[in-house]
Amino acid sequence: MSDFFELTPDLVWIAGKDGYLQKVNPAVIRKLGFTVEELLSRPISSFIHADDVEKTLQNRFRLFQGEILHNFCNRYIAKNGDIIWLEWTSVYIASREVVLAIAKDVTDRKNIEKEVEAQFVKFKGLASHFKNLLENDRKYFAHELHEELAQLLAVVNMDISWLSIQTENMPDKIRNRVEHASEVCKLMIKTIQRLAFSISPKILDDFGLNATMEWLCTEFSILHGIECVFDHNYDEDALTSEMKLDFFRISQESLADLLDYSQAGKIRISINDSENNIELLICDSGNGLHPGISENATELTSIRERARSINGIITVIKNTSSGSSISVVVDKQYIENEPAATL
Repeated sequence: MSDFFELTPDLVWIAGKDGYLQKVNPAVIRKLGFTVEELLSRPISSFIHADDVEKTLQNRFRLFQGEILHNFCNRYIAKNGDIIWLEWTSVYIASREVVLAIAKDVTDRKNIEKEVEAQFVKFKGLASHFKNLLENDRKYFAHELHEELAQLLAVVNMDISWLSIQTENMPDKIRNRVEHASEVCKLMIKTIQRLAFSISPKILDDFGLNATMEWLCTEFSILHGIECVFDHNYDEDALTSEMKLDFFRISQESLADLLDYSQAGKIRISINDSENNIELLICDSGNGLHPGISENATELTSIRERARSINGIITVIKNTSSGSSISVVVDKQYIENEPAATL
């Protein structure tokens, strides 16, 4: 046992309940750079990175309650100023009132994790940036449709109406064509308004996600004769702007996908808050999803990428007796309280 203590590359020490070291192996001295006298004369907390002292003390208290500590990581500051990440396995021996602790140096692993995290933040920022650009283009196009093209059609319709009033002796054949042109203008105006909403729903900015989802389901039911309802049990204010936008887009694209198949039943879209997650669930009671479709299907590429951009996990649930569902689950710990994509 003494040979292991002396020769192992892992850091091993014995500490008293008073928070001071009683014995260390050579690996501790080599790694931290302090002499034995320096290590034993100062409280252990003085060697720990200031940001990790509190959580270390909390875990130390758990040790004294009889819990064995596995894979606990904290940072130590070596004598030369280097920061070293150590991963501990520790046990409290109550009969001797000492803690036996063994640690591995995981600094390289932690540095790699930090680089990966930085890259993730960078690419997530780029994804949000490109989504912003896309949504801004959609907003501009929707504005042009609604404010320019629809207004021009309204003027044309007014001219047609004026013409029909001014020409009292107009033959019935011509009057019917004029009235038909007027009705077509009205239909085109409504179509442009619907397209403008589909491209960039201003209602999402003005009234929020719940109102927008209600509108989306109502419009889908009216246009396609398929019952579509929305329910919710969550705090809308807890969602970021980006999540609201992507939940709407995912729902919009899912409804469009369901129309590709002719056996869709009643559709229910819901957003629910559980203890740890926010879930968007799109359920079809019929067979609107293709029997062979899965979360990795090419048909769901756009939905899948949107879900990933908000750290969501997409799942397709097939049930021959009660239809199928698309679920997007976002872990609450990844929800960032900062503005992101806007409409």
